[in-house]
Amino acid sequence: MSGVLEAPTSSRLQAPTLCTLPAAVAANVDRVRSRTDAAVMAVVKADGYGLGAVAVARAAVTAGATWLGVTDAADAVELRAAGLAVPILAWLNPAGVDARLAHEHRVDIAVGSVDELRQLIADARRPVRVHLHLDTGMARGGCPVEDWSALLRVARAGRGRVEVAGVMGHLPRADEGDPAANAPAVLRMRQGRDAVLRAGFGPVLVHLAATAGALTDPAAHFDLVRIGAGLVGIDPSESVALAGAARLTASVVHSAAVAAGTPVGYGGGHVAECATHLSVLGVGYADGIPRELAPGASVAIDGVRYPLVGRVSMDQIVVDTGSTLVPRGTVATVFGPDGGAVPTVQDWARWAGTIPHTILTGMGPRVQRSIA
Repeated sequence: MSGVLEAPTSSRLQAPTLCTLPAAVAANVDRVRSRTDAAVMAVVKADGYGLGAVAVARAAVTAGATWLGVTDAADAVELRAAGLAVPILAWLNPAGVDARLAHEHRVDIAVGSVDELRQLIADARRPVRVHLHLDTGMARGGCPVEDWSALLRVARAGRGRVEVAGVMGHLPRADEGDPAANAPAVLRMRQGRDAVLRAGFGPVLVHLAATAGALTDPAAHFDLVRIGAGLVGIDPSESVALAGAARLTASVVHSAAVAAGTPVGYGGGHVAECATHLSVLGVGYADGIPRELAPGASVAIDGVRYPLVGRVSMDQIVVDTGSTLVPRGTVATVFGPDGGAVPTVQDWARWAGTIPHTILTGMGPRVQRSIA
């Protein structure tokens, strides 16, 4: 016998919506601040990990973050226009550094090679604050140790056009949550800082740890910790429970009863084992739902978790709701922090064989954004 959920008051469909939860961002900043005496930089790269750079930055600064981190100087323009006045650091700069923009919007620039620093000095017409970026063991950017002295010589020669305000690096093994694994990077950072001070620069802001290091390794904290994934509820070390800061919902656009043996989706990769009900949600891989998912991938509808069946399509996924016929227009929760039947973004990462970061940052432009 079939059950039928109560029909929504309106059958109008809701576009897939990713809701940002600023209170969760603030709670995560508070959690990090409780574990360190260092200042906190809120890193809002990739549009705040897909949740809106301005919304995430505002929540983080209100909670006590005193710096913001972005990919390049152009990203800072939106933050300044929104009234965020705290210092901002840009450290990837994939299109190069716009020295004028950096100066006008008060953006510090990370520099990780002699060539980069020379170019910035040549381009700067007014002083630009820089953070010298040392390769502390990742070989993914940053100045090699053997070139550090040369970088300092160029920085000295460029005084008046660049001001050395900081020294930074990255922890290559912070996700392990083991301070011993980070010890070589911490030592290299100390040596790099000491060389900067001996070269006559100072005081400088030293920063090395991101979320995992901030939560697990006090020796890596120095003057500032950079929190990006942690803002939105992701601890890469999986050692500390943080508050999920996002909820993805989508409407049921079609429901039907099907007989046993009914193939579902392209290629008939799933076949109904018995008579059941199927509901189609209007969200798919074009919106950021991973196409390849392990068994167990599911969504929550009216407090019940239902499994996905068949292939993920560009615009749709199909859910087996068993004996329940779900009315068109019912809103399903794809992931969220709600607990109970609602899957987390970490669940979706596990089903997709990836990390939670890619789930959040992969949400497509058709997904509407809202703030709770």
